[in-house]
Amino acid sequence: MDFKKLLAYQKAFSLAMEIKKISDSFPKDEKYALTDQVRRLSRSVCANIAEAYRKRRYINHFISKLTDSDGENSETSVWLDFALECNYLSKSQYVDLVNKSEEVGKIINYMILNPTKFGCKS
Repeated sequence: MDFKKLLAYQKAFSLAMEIKKISDSFPKDEKYALTDQVRRLSRSVCANIAEAYRKRRYINHFISKLTDSDGENSETSVWLDFALECNYLSKSQYVDLVNKSEEVGKIINYMILNPTKFGCKS
C-alpha cells in the first residue's frame, strides 16, 4: 500500500490544503509569522506520516515519526488558536479546523498504538 492511501495522510493533507486556502486571507504582515507557521506545521503532519510509513520496517522508527507528526498536529492547533484570537478566522472556521485536527490526531494515535496493523513487525 502507498502512504497516500492511509486515512491519516488523506485527512491531514485535506486539512493542510484547507488551512492554506483560509490563510490566504490572513494579513500580509503575518506572512512570515502566523501564516508561514500554520502552513508549514500542517504540511509537516503529512510529511511525517509519509516518512513513518516508509520506515515501518522498524517499529521504533515508525512510532517516532508518527509521534513527530502528532506533535506537529498539536502545534498546528496552537497556531489556529492564535488565528482565532487575532480575528483572522471566524469561530465556525476555527471549530471546523480544530475538529479536523483532533480527528487526525486520533487516527495518528491509533496508528501509534497499533503499528502491526500498518506493516510493522513486532
